[in-house]
Order: sequence, then structure tokens, then C-alpha cells
Amino acid sequence: MCDKLVYDLAQEVEGSPAVFVRKDWVNILDNQNQNYGNNQSVLDTSQLSNSNKYMSYREAYLHVPFTISLGAIGNGSIITSPFGTTTGVAGTKYFSPGDSATSADNAIGLKNWFGQIIHSFTLDYNGTTIIQQTPLVNMWNSFKLMTSLSYQDILSQGSTIGFYPDQSDTFQFVQASGTTGPQGGGAAVPTPAQSSSGTGVCNNTNYFIPSIVAGAFSPLESGTGNDGLIWRQRWVNFDTLGSIGAQTATNAGVVSKTDATFGHLQNAAKTCDALWKSFIYTKTTGTSAASPGLLQISVQATIYLKHVHSFFNMVPLLKGVFMKMTMNLNNTSTSFTTTSSAPVGAATTLYVPYSMTVTAVSNPLGGVNPLMIASGSVVAGSSIAGPFAAANGGLGVFSQGTTGAAIGTNAQASTLSYRLNISVGAKCLDTSITGAQASTSGGAQSVYLYIPAYSFNPVFEQAYLSSPVKEIKYSDIYQYQILGVGSGSGGGTFNNLVTNGIANIKSVLILPFYSSSSDQTGGNTGLGVAGLPVWQSPFDPAGTGPTSPFCAISNFNVQISGQNAIYNMEKYSFEQFNNQLYGQNAVNGGLTDGLTSGLVSRYAFDNTYCYYYVDVSRMLPVEMTVPKSVQVLGQNLSSRALDLIVFVEYGVSISVDLLTGARV
Repeated sequence: MCDKLVYDLAQEVEGSPAVFVRKDWVNILDNQNQNYGNNQSVLDTSQLSNSNKYMSYREAYLHVPFTISLGAIGNGSIITSPFGTTTGVAGTKYFSPGDSATSADNAIGLKNWFGQIIHSFTLDYNGTTIIQQTPLVNMWNSFKLMTSLSYQDILSQGSTIGFYPDQSDTFQFVQASGTTGPQGGGAAVPTPAQSSSGTGVCNNTNYFIPSIVAGAFSPLESGTGNDGLIWRQRWVNFDTLGSIGAQTATNAGVVSKTDATFGHLQNAAKTCDALWKSFIYTKTTGTSAASPGLLQISVQATIYLKHVHSFFNMVPLLKGVFMKMTMNLNNTSTSFTTTSSAPVGAATTLYVPYSMTVTAVSNPLGGVNPLMIASGSVVAGSSIAGPFAAANGGLGVFSQGTTGAAIGTNAQASTLSYRLNISVGAKCLDTSITGAQASTSGGAQSVYLYIPAYSFNPVFEQAYLSSPVKEIKYSDIYQYQILGVGSGSGGGTFNNLVTNGIANIKSVLILPFYSSSSDQTGGNTGLGVAGLPVWQSPFDPAGTGPTSPFCAISNFNVQISGQNAIYNMEKYSFEQFNNQLYGQNAVNGGLTDGLTSGLVSRYAFDNTYCYYYVDVSRMLPVEMTVPKSVQVLGQNLSSRALDLIVFVEYGVSISVDLLTGARV
């Protein structure tokens, strides 16, 4: 094999004729005039259709600016006691992201992939809709990326597209009710029980803690650092005040430290804004009711069109085509509270993070919440006096410091209330946060489309147009939801008709999530907000790649027009992974060792990437035009009721004229 390669390389002649004589990157603005309050971005290519150049939509990408704002709400917080009558000294606390000891630079981050901001997508081609509006399209696209990208893709383009998968075994689960007392101690036990990581499924730890391997039942990596969240935070939270000095002990035993920061090398407002670089651009330390504290991050996101829809991955070079893209956006606000507790004592004592609770999530489209809040948990036995000393990044949103006086007979607590928002554009669209302390980013103000425009070498253009009509074959999706599939001792069963008839069906995907429609008292979501789906939790990455953990479905099958797509009912998890999921969307279908792709291992599938996928594309050509029904059935063996999000992929084709872009 290598000898043949040596020979082939020796035969190569340097240089090759130029197919194109010019390549220009063109950018156009969307039609929103910097206003994204209607949660929509509309972009048309009328400027490109008259350029007399060939456009490569396969390479095109969207530049989407986000503004992330975390603001304290109200007058700070009075120290109170949820566990009894306050006998200590009351005081006021504020959110202080501008102080190094209470920094919140790592308190918030984005979920996996910038494209989570797109809830649904519609494409009109020369006045005809060829891509239908499908809600939660980002879930399907996340599955496609998880099964098609490789780890080398993450290294090379992960920071560009905001993609780094959440670790599958670092999650925790906190019941919505229980008997766990506060970390700081106290005479009474609160109900419901809470955690400084949040409630429900929490995979938001961003501090690496050594795993317990002795004297305990195996916890996997639960509660240790989720490296996916950590990397995604690093890509957007550049802070010019970040220290780049190292501590050095002098001969006299005195610790010295250089005062160098990133600001010595790169100016924030001037350089980062001018370069359209993601960075923290507002840090206001709370001082009063009018200025209770604010943190804002400008994110400059790249979203490739080929990752938004398969059409763009199949479209050839076109001239003169007019397209209109409509994106419905997941602009989302989250209200949450944090509580720090202090135990009964005769002396002043430290407030320790105790609980973080969501009170409301506002997403007008009902879509995914693209933001995560990092855990505020403190490692047992460590001090929290310094910035992030043995603690997770969310520590900065909790009240810190000491009580200021001895505490009497009852434990005390300090509660802060927050509003967290993500808005497309350069300003925060949440009026609960905006005010005197909020500001507008100096980076991009609008959504842009960047696309390469090619000018052919005439010889090659003639060859390209020798067959001027091109058929574009791509896939579209249909979405259906099965809500409240029960659990129970025997496992809840489901047998649902997804659709009466779709032609040219390619595949069926089921994403299972803990149900928000039943068992709310028992804490199916664990969030304590009735009806809130898990994909809107700021603690849980569900819906952006991961499903809910340990979602086990047995006796599973898909029926196409009444015929089983799986020969024998699938009973075991290894059958689904080995027989159906492995190799799908991967290079060479996973059949060639050393050359494949896909980021979902069997271990990840067993934990939090519980994809139930069936390829149903094998059929005779004559069958492709026949509409067929789709039915899914199985048994929920999980301990919790499930909501199933079902995607049906089906093939579509259009024929176009390469020279004019007209449909034929």
C-alpha cells in the first residue's frame, strides 16, 4: 500500500489548471434593522441574485451576535432565616461581578453549539417554500452533529461553531422534595430540598474534582467537572482583567505576583469590539437598588448553513437564485434565586452556598434555553475566601462573606434574585434587566450572511453548464411529540401513530426526556416549575445533544405502513446501539477502523445520549413516491415518566437551472 503511494506521489506534476479565476467573500445583512424583539430574523439574497457570480451555499455561514446578560433584580437581599426567627444581624447583599473575590466570569455559559439559538427554519426558493417550518429543529441538528463530527472536528472548528459535547457521566440529580438540610447547618430542615448546583438533572459543574474510587458505591464521574461546559465558557468569556501572572514565593517566604492582565495585551472596548471578538464587556458591581449588579457577554457566533439544514449541504454552485431564509429565535429569559446559609454559632461565620432554584423561564416559542448556569458548589473542607478557591464558577452568584455578627438559635440565609437573558443582537431585550446599568455591545449589531462568490475559468464553466439542469436531493423533517409515557413497576408502554402518510421516509429518531406533563409533585423535572420542559432548564443540557439520563426503552420498534422496521423487537440497549445507532451519519458508516467519525460511544449512549434511531430508507425506487404511515412502540423501563420527541426524516428533491437558478 505504501509503495503504491510513493509511486503515485512521484508521478504527480506540480500545478493544476485553475477552475476558478476569482473567489470573493460577500456578506449581506438581514432585514431586521437590528430589531430582534419579535424573535425572528429574515434574510433574503436579492443582492446576490444579480451579481453574475456563482454562489456556494455549501460554504456559507451566518454571523449571529448574541448578548448574554445576568442581572440582579431588586434591592439586593436582606439576610433572613427560612429555618426560624432571625436573631442575627440583618444586612444587604448585592451581586458583585466586578470584584475579583466574587467574580462571575465563569458563572454562565452556552449549551452545546451556537445553532441552539435557531428554534425553526424556513426557506423560500424563488417564491416557493421548499423547507417547512419545524419546531425544535435544533434538537435534530444537534443529533446530526453528534453522529457526524469527529474529535478532530472539535479541535479544529469547535471554537468557531461553539461545539463541545457535554460529558455524559458528570451529571447529578436533585429531587424537588426531600429531607437534605442546608450546607451551612441549622435547626430546621427546609422543604423542598435544594442544591447549590440547581434542581433536577444538573450537569453544570465546571470545577474538576478528583473522583471517589474508594469507600463508596460507584458514582461514575457525577459532580465532577463537565469539560464540555468548561470549554464552551472559555470560548466566549474573555476578560481583559484576567490575570496572566504567576505566583512566586520569594526567599523571605513572601508571595509575590505580577500584576499583568490580558488588558496589558489587548484592549477590551477598542480591540474586541473592532475585531468582533467574544468577550465580557460589562461588569457592574451592585451598590444600590438602582444598580444591583450586572454581567454582560458579547458573543460573536458562527453558524454554518450546512449545519442548519441538509439542503445547503447538497446545493450546487448557483447563479441568479433568490432565497428567503426565516429563522425563529430562542431569545430566552430565566429567573432564578440563590440562597447562602450560615449555621447557628456563637461567633461570626461564613455564608456557604446552599440552593439555586429556577422560578420561571420565558421562551415565547417554547424552545430550548441556550444558556447554562454553573454550579455554585464548594468542595468539602475548602475555603471560599478567594476567587473560585476550590469552588465551581457559579459561586459568584451566591452571597458571600461573613454574617457580621454571631447567630443565635436559628440558622440564617441570604437570598439573591436574578434574571438571565440571551438576546440576538447587540443589546439585551429583557426590560427586567435593561436600565441605567445595561449597555449595548460595540460588536456586530445584526445577523449577517457570509457566502463565497466564484468566477469560473470559461473553459470549466462550459463544462459545468454542459448539463444545466441539476437535481438537488436533500432531507426535511417532521416532528411529533408523545407526552407523559408512564414508568411504574412494569414500565409504561406506548404505541403511537406519528403520521398517516409521508413519502420517501429516510429515518426515525426518538429523543426521550423526563416528562413535564406528569408527576410534577414527585419532581419529574425536579425544577419545581409546573409544566417546564427539561430542555428549558439552565442546569441541564438536555435537548442540545444529550437526552435525559438513563432513559431505557425496551420492546422497541418502528412500523412503516404496518410493517416492522426492526425484524425482532429490540429488548436490550446494546441492540439499539450496535444494530441501529453506531455508524449512522459517520464516515464509511463506522465500517473502516482508523477512518470514521461520530461522538456517541456506547458508554455515552447508556448515560445521557439515549438516541433511539432507525434507518428505514431501504426500499425499491418505485416505493419512494408512496406515502407511508409511521408508528412507534415500546416500553419505558426508566424510573421516571418520559416525553418522547419524534423526528421523521424524509427525502425531497427539486430540479434547478444552474445558470439562472430557476426551478425546472
